[in-house]
Amino acid sequence: MIARPYSRALDLLRRSELRPTRQRLALARLLFENGDRHVTAERLHEEAVAASVEVSLATVYNTLHQFVAAGLLREIVVDAGRSYFDTNTSDHHHFFFERSGRVEDIPGDQVVVSDLPPPPDGMKVRRVDVIVRLDAAEIANQDQ
Repeated sequence: MIARPYSRALDLLRRSELRPTRQRLALARLLFENGDRHVTAERLHEEAVAASVEVSLATVYNTLHQFVAAGLLREIVVDAGRSYFDTNTSDHHHFFFERSGRVEDIPGDQVVVSDLPPPPDGMKVRRVDVIVRLDAAEIANQDQ
């Protein structure tokens, strides 16, 4: 049996109880058809425009946040003005390459966080996200 072009995206949206609008379907297809990835809203908007999807940047942002709320994506906030959206929702952490802006997964079992302070009354820890910020290391001149 041949699957329809949007069948995977349609299934994801339906399982998440999100109405499969044309724009959500198109963005879900761009996000989830080619394996795990980290993407900014601006980059996804560029991909949508290149794929002839008529969608505003504001709609891309709104849709990404709806996907996060539905559990389809994780948002990785690397600083006050920059977020990445991760299609891998399993427990894991990230390397952030500060100069290039690249984000790379770190398997969850490779980072151990211990001795967390107790959460405030009435709250519980849902998840701990670790972002390891990287910069190019200076290489000492061996000839001196």
